[in-house]
Amino acid sequence: MKKESKKLILKNESSEPVKAGFELSALNFRFRIGYDGKRAANNLTGLGNYSRSLVEHLATQFPQNQYFIYTPKIKENIHNFSLFTKKNINLILPRKGSSRLFWRSLGIKKQLLSDKIDLFHGLSHEIPIGLQKTKIKSIVTIHDLIFLIKPEYYKSVDRYIYKLKSEYACKNADQIIAISEQTKRDIISQYKIDPSKIEVIYQSCDDSFKTLLSPVDQEKVRSKYQLPAKYILNLGTIEHRKNLLLLIRALPNVDLTYPLVVIGKETAYADLVKKEIETLGLQNRVHFLKNVPFTDLPAIYQMASIFIYPSRYEGFGIPIIEALYSYTPVIAATGSCLEEAGGPNSIYVSPNDEKELTNAINRVLSDEELQQTMKQKGLQYVQRFNDDVVSQQLMNCYKKILCV
Repeated sequence: MKKESKKLILKNESSEPVKAGFELSALNFRFRIGYDGKRAANNLTGLGNYSRSLVEHLATQFPQNQYFIYTPKIKENIHNFSLFTKKNINLILPRKGSSRLFWRSLGIKKQLLSDKIDLFHGLSHEIPIGLQKTKIKSIVTIHDLIFLIKPEYYKSVDRYIYKLKSEYACKNADQIIAISEQTKRDIISQYKIDPSKIEVIYQSCDDSFKTLLSPVDQEKVRSKYQLPAKYILNLGTIEHRKNLLLLIRALPNVDLTYPLVVIGKETAYADLVKKEIETLGLQNRVHFLKNVPFTDLPAIYQMASIFIYPSRYEGFGIPIIEALYSYTPVIAATGSCLEEAGGPNSIYVSPNDEKELTNAINRVLSDEELQQTMKQKGLQYVQRFNDDVVSQQLMNCYKKILCV
């Protein structure tokens, strides 16, 4: 480990790294909960954010418990996150001499037993093989089964691995958490799981989206990216499933004073998008922002006139709730779970009908009263995804499994 990490992590008899500054035996914890923390300790976006946020809010709201994050490696700057400074959170690496290659699937069980873990939560589609033989209770979170529902978007080898891990986890975990009703339906239909074994617990988003920034702070971000005074926003990986082409094809008949701002990692699909932009003569109306740090996103959301999310299929749709917390009207696509994220006062259109999308956008942009209703009702609706609500639901789920 690097020197800067040693300031926060020390050896313990039962597990290699434990945070400095407290004795485990001196604290009276009710539960000892372990997590698959590979993404929490290495991914700076997506499932990494989900994992860190979930554990941190549980540790804050229920400090009587001890939380262990197990990971085969850590990203160099991961200790910058406040999660890893909490006294009831322990970051655990494999013991010296342990093989890291299959540690998450096999070797981790010895450490879970040594650490006297009561419950193990696989945060993204998998649990260790044979965990049930240790008598340690287990929960797995399934975010989506898009690789089965829309296989055309995935390589065959990836589909095989994802299915192997997620199906095993669903059949062997004591409890499954689905992040939407749509994902629950997919688990039942694809893996023939008893519905009573699945609980729907939604996700929240980062707290930074829940605070309205001052006009001064917003303008700093506007100036940094040379954003127009008003604009349509689209955010997400630029890939087939996210369906940006639908929005591009709808744009020619949208009010010309509203350019489109696009933020997202580009894939080969981006070439098709840019070709369509050129064909339609929209080069001056579509602006791609690259390398946007996470900290700038709240301001970009808050200054947008409308947020468009035409994805063909999602497990939940975090960008939608980020937009709703940002007091921004949302238009999304039908066909998966986006209505669950956006609520009854967002607008939904077919992912195959650019004319319907055009009409919806123009309707919102031309009607200030509708905009205000969408903003206010959307902000009310999204409160069900607040961290305290989600954390309480998770802890209730934990207690239910541990007390059986």
